[in-house]
Amino acid sequence: MKTNVILKAVVMVAVVMASAASLIKDGDIIGLSGFTPAGTPKAVTAELAKMAEDKHARGEQFKVSVLTGASTGDSCDGVLIRANALDFRAPYTTNADFRKACNNGQVRYSDIHLSQMAQRIRSGFLGKVNVAIMEACELTADGRIYLTAGVGISPTVARLADKVIVEINAAHNKNSLMGMHDIYELERPPHRRPIMIEHASDRIGTPYIQVDPAKIAAVVEVNIPDEARGFHDPDPITDKIGQNVADFLVNDLRKGTIPSTFLPLQSGVGNIANAVLSALGKNPDVPAFEMYTEVIQNSVIDLVKTGRIKFGSTCSLSVTNDCLQDIYDNIDFFRDKLVLRPSEISNCPEVVRRLGVISMNTAIEADIYGNVNSTHICGTKMMNGIGGSGDFTRSAYISIFSCPSTAKGGCISSIVPMVSHQDHSEHSVNVIITEQGIADLRGKSPMERAKTVIENCAHPDYKQLLWDYLKIASKGQTSHSLSAALGMHEVFLDKGDMRLTDWADFKK
Repeated sequence: MKTNVILKAVVMVAVVMASAASLIKDGDIIGLSGFTPAGTPKAVTAELAKMAEDKHARGEQFKVSVLTGASTGDSCDGVLIRANALDFRAPYTTNADFRKACNNGQVRYSDIHLSQMAQRIRSGFLGKVNVAIMEACELTADGRIYLTAGVGISPTVARLADKVIVEINAAHNKNSLMGMHDIYELERPPHRRPIMIEHASDRIGTPYIQVDPAKIAAVVEVNIPDEARGFHDPDPITDKIGQNVADFLVNDLRKGTIPSTFLPLQSGVGNIANAVLSALGKNPDVPAFEMYTEVIQNSVIDLVKTGRIKFGSTCSLSVTNDCLQDIYDNIDFFRDKLVLRPSEISNCPEVVRRLGVISMNTAIEADIYGNVNSTHICGTKMMNGIGGSGDFTRSAYISIFSCPSTAKGGCISSIVPMVSHQDHSEHSVNVIITEQGIADLRGKSPMERAKTVIENCAHPDYKQLLWDYLKIASKGQTSHSLSAALGMHEVFLDKGDMRLTDWADFKK
């Protein structure tokens, strides 16, 4: 295969990265492989940040726009934002430095449902992709790119980009990964065909991305492990939330609301998600189940090994490097139990609704009527973005949101009269769960929901405060005091503690 840059010696990697990064120009739109740090390029993006710093030191302008499947690692979002090299970013990020830059207006950021990214790129809504950077475990002479631990929007950006840079990462075992992916790209409307996934384990595509070899402008060989996320150890609050979720699902199983064979699950990322899955795995009343989800964490792999999870369909193996190595070392066991898909397939609302997926996601805050804020602190400061939670919530068989009842040492109530930013409306949210209890909102009127949420989910420090809010609210189908609805947030911003709220201060 002929490329513009092929330098193979590990001792020359720095030169390789510089040569590859030099293909990217000021103003370019870059599309990346991966989903979370898993499968995301790590070498060329870091070199691009150095190149940006050098140009800025010479007084030259240099910024790029970056489109991804989800978040990346510090070797992408982190280094690029610190180098002031990002002009625009979508759709999701978890990097602390990027978060600060987003909230102070340094970078333009668009928070987009992850299932919609590929279609928006194909439709031209986000501009023309100039360069795609793919992390691969193998590349063939005829342009077959075998991805690593994450997929995201890889097929779309690789096909549409003018140039493709491939990072072949020896940290991933190609003999294990080749064959694990199911790559399928949707057609543009109105010519889209049905997605023929009837079970979580169905495969409908190819195990690789096919590109025109003439577009491959550079190949870089690296050996860089994924920037795996670390999570806090379980604590009594997360354990109790996990147990409450498991108890709720078991109760629905006993009532027959959930079929006796159970239903596929989707789970978000983080400590609460791990606690929920651990509780489900330990519960003897829950049959072995499947996952149709966007991210698989260590807890899922542990349950696959014990037989509690029969199959995992995902977009990303967002696991620790030790766990990933365990998968590679035991690939004969895992090969028929895992599949990696593009995000527009793993997060496809139509597939989610047809399979009857039960969604389990976390909230920053929820209000007494069932609206959920997943993204903003006190309505203005971006935390992480909506991710894939909306893709699953709206179409789920049962949609569950969980969170601790308080934050900041009790100074913030996660249950409020009105969310300061709404990502998921009361029309999509079925159940809210905290360590205090379970609020089943299905089939309830707004006032019934409010009473259920306050009584079952609010922390004792805030329960009376929320009851008192209902007393001053103007009566209607959804009762509110417009002057006081965000009063608890205002008090926190002014005094640092929502418990100091006095509703008399907001009455007109």
